[in-house]
Amino acid sequence: MTKMLEPMMTEIQQEAITTRRILERIPGDKLSWRPHPKSMSLGQLALHIATIPGNVSRLAQQEEFDAPANFDFPVPDNAKDILATLDASIKAAEEYLGGVSESAVMGNWRLTSKGKEVFTIPRVGLLRSIMLNHWYHHRGQLSVYLRLLDVPVPVIYGRSADENPFA
Repeated sequence: MTKMLEPMMTEIQQEAITTRRILERIPGDKLSWRPHPKSMSLGQLALHIATIPGNVSRLAQQEEFDAPANFDFPVPDNAKDILATLDASIKAAEEYLGGVSESAVMGNWRLTSKGKEVFTIPRVGLLRSIMLNHWYHHRGQLSVYLRLLDVPVPVIYGRSADENPFA
């Protein structure tokens, strides 16, 4: 592993624990629930969160990705599948980060849509902004879904209205 990715590896491992804690709260009988017709269902959002590290690791191994106009988010069969998917996704991310060279991680990665460039960034930027920041964004979104379903929201970075590790 390149020295520059060691902090990212540590962050992924720490954040995987928090992500698992949230995904464990997913009520299996509410996977099709959505807060709004334009929103992903609870199951789709949870599965998307579970797949982000692995999917982005696979994207990062390419030189570019031509994004579809609309992403079709799959629905999990059950809540246990979400956790198994998270485990496989984290493993894929760790394997990629553990083996990628510094020159590859500093190389450019390109996002296109219908062949037209959307942006080009260093691969390490893809890992930071899409693998990690995008992951955290959707995890926060999921915590709102849980609140709307009256499911206790676990601790993420300190206390929640339902849990206080300092008490």
